[in-house]
Amino acid sequence: MEIIAIQVDQDVAKAYREAAPAEQLRIQQILNSWLKQTMKRRPLDDIIRDMQAQAQANGLTPGILSEILADD
Repeated sequence: MEIIAIQVDQDVAKAYREAAPAEQLRIQQILNSWLKQTMKRRPLDDIIRDMQAQAQANGLTPGILSEILADD
């Protein structure tokens, strides 16, 4: 794996930094998968379905995602 920098808004950055290491790893895996799929130029609906399936397989439920993204 390689490290790259991607700009995100302040709330996303804060939520990511405050997430537990295991949650950060799940987020990294999801983003990595999404970027790979995007680079293949697949239809967005297919990419979203694949991301949802992988997120669930990695234990990232809608509830956990909501907590990560919730405004404090």
